[in-house]
Amino acid sequence: MDENNAISVIENLIETCKDGQKGYQDAASHVKRSDLKTYFNEQSLERARFAGELEAELIRLGKPDKKVSGSVSATLHRAWIDTKVSMGAGDKAILESVEAGEDNAKESYQKAVTGDLPENIAQIVRRQAAGVQKAHDKVKSLRDAAKAAA
Repeated sequence: MDENNAISVIENLIETCKDGQKGYQDAASHVKRSDLKTYFNEQSLERARFAGELEAELIRLGKPDKKVSGSVSATLHRAWIDTKVSMGAGDKAILESVEAGEDNAKESYQKAVTGDLPENIAQIVRRQAAGVQKAHDKVKSLRDAAKAAA
C-alpha cells in the first residue's frame, strides 16, 4: 500500500465531499418545496461530516493543515444552477442538477473503494460510499417523481 496514494485518494474524496456540501447548500437555498429544502440541508451536513472524518485520517497519516476545498468544476456547476434558477427553472431542474453532482460523487467513491487503502480508511470509505449511493438513489427517485408530475 502506497501511503502517498492513500493521501491522494483521501484528498480527492474530501474535495468531492466539500463539493457535495456546497452543492446541497446551494440547492436548498433555491428549491421551493420544504421537504426538499430539509433533505438537501441534511445531506449538506452529512457531506461536511464525511469531509471531517477524512480530514482526521489525513492528520493520522501525517498530512495536517492541507486545506482541501471544492473543485472548480463544481463551482461552475453551482453557478450554472444559479443561472437556471434565475431564468425560472424550478425544483425539477434543481433535482436534475443535484443528481448530476451525485453521479460524480458516486464515481469518485467507486474509484476509491476499489483502490488500495489501509483497512481502517477503506472501512470509512465503504461506509461513506454507501451513504453517497443512498443519497444518489433518493435524489434520482425525487427527480423521477418531479418529472412524472410535470
